[in-house]
Amino acid sequence: MPFLVPQDVEVLVEKQLAIGRYSSRDDVLRSAMEALTEIDEDLVAVQQALSDWRAGDAGVPLVEAFRQLRAQRIDRTASGFAKQ
Repeated sequence: MPFLVPQDVEVLVEKQLAIGRYSSRDDVLRSAMEALTEIDEDLVAVQQALSDWRAGDAGVPLVEAFRQLRAQRIDRTASGFAKQ
């Protein structure tokens, strides 16, 4: 699916290719779309948590929340999702 991108976006893509972080434009686009999807999912989760809190839900204790976040990070890293 060829398409034209603005010059400023092309510069960003070329930088990523030049430093070797990605091997193709498709990889850059795929990673960007995965990141946008994750951001959208995080936003929905935050909005739901705020709604729950406003409705009286005390939520999860902070220690447990951090434990869950660490576990998710380990899972993502192990699955190769989190790219260095």
